[in-house]
Amino acid sequence: MVDTIVGRTASGASRSKAHSRSVQISVEDITVQLLRILGKHLLALIVGRDSRSVARWAAGENHPGHVEERKLRNAFQIFELLASVESDHTVRAWFMGMNPQLNDDSPAEALAAERFQDVAAAARAFIAGG
Repeated sequence: MVDTIVGRTASGASRSKAHSRSVQISVEDITVQLLRILGKHLLALIVGRDSRSVARWAAGENHPGHVEERKLRNAFQIFELLASVESDHTVRAWFMGMNPQLNDDSPAEALAAERFQDVAAAARAFIAGG
């Protein structure tokens, strides 16, 4: 399988690469990258903690619990998939905005509710059709 993107369609290899990165990178690095793009308030919403906790995780001063780490890794996997075809601005807007595939919840809200598969399907649909 070739790791390319044809038009706006992420290949299976791109999805696999996003998954690989999400399990190989440290939770601190994931937090730093997501903070840079999503911001502290949106990331805090996704993980269900306050923005100070998120900042401490990024600084390596504290570590998220298992539930929060799972949410961070899943959000990062979605981020990586979208970032393979979209700008940082578009990816942030996608996480924030109402999404018709998620019953008009934002992807951030759906991730907070642990609807990971729904958000992944919505991300793939966005890449395929805008």
